[in-house]
Amino acid sequence: MTSNLSIRSAGPADLPLIAELIRALADYEQLADEVRFDEAVLGDRLFGARRYAEVLIGEVDGAAQGFALFFHNFSTFEGRPGIYLEDLFVQPAARGSGLGKALLAKLAALALERDCARLEWSVLDWNEPAIGFYRSLGAQMMDAWTVMRVDGAALAKLGTEAVKSA
Repeated sequence: MTSNLSIRSAGPADLPLIAELIRALADYEQLADEVRFDEAVLGDRLFGARRYAEVLIGEVDGAAQGFALFFHNFSTFEGRPGIYLEDLFVQPAARGSGLGKALLAKLAALALERDCARLEWSVLDWNEPAIGFYRSLGAQMMDAWTVMRVDGAALAKLGTEAVKSA
């Protein structure tokens, strides 16, 4: 039996769905304790005057079963923008339907349409099913790179130091 897949851009009415899918992703990644967003603030950042990210909703037979949240970055070496995929998630019941590939294909099409040099994302090193899936699509591991992050108290401290030295 073939499923009917569709991908659409999210709108403000999708905010509760997006929040639900983010929480489901966090559960899958064993990071539920790190979900701290305020839904109203999230909605403002996604659909307000200054939009920081975009969301695609993936549907199987008319029912929302997944999402991709992404934003633009910029490659100085290429001199062109790129698309960074922050989150990709497909509900367990819809895995194997082709929805994950359809979401990534839509992002690749957007990257081409927007003259982006690349589409990139991070994946948890223990997530072998996802890594295998991404490789099957032609994605390459960027083994020479390590993700760095400053957040929480370290971010506040560093930001405060920048203000003092300015």
